[in-house]
Amino acid sequence: MRHPPAWVSASDLEELRQTSDEMALVLDDLSGLKERIKLLQEEIAAQASEQSNRSLFALTATTVLALPINLVGGLFGMNVGGIPWAEDPQGFILVTTGILSASGLAAFWFFSRRD
Repeated sequence: MRHPPAWVSASDLEELRQTSDEMALVLDDLSGLKERIKLLQEEIAAQASEQSNRSLFALTATTVLALPINLVGGLFGMNVGGIPWAEDPQGFILVTTGILSASGLAAFWFFSRRD
């Protein structure tokens, strides 16, 4: 553009300069749009990751709270002799209290570690 060939007329050179300036503006706009798109993609990825983390936390909390109940149910469901408190009238209450206490302690421990 600074040293055009001799066969380019002055009006064509001016038109070429204007077109070149317009193209530079378009390229600058495209560059800005590209940066905005990258930022939006990062924001969407962060939101998806946060939602995934919340879902995983809920699943983990459910698993931790159900663990004592599953362990006791598995042990008592084996149909073997010598089950503690099988003949005791207060056996059910003792086992239920133990399960609820273990679940409460697990919940307290899990949610206190969250912070």
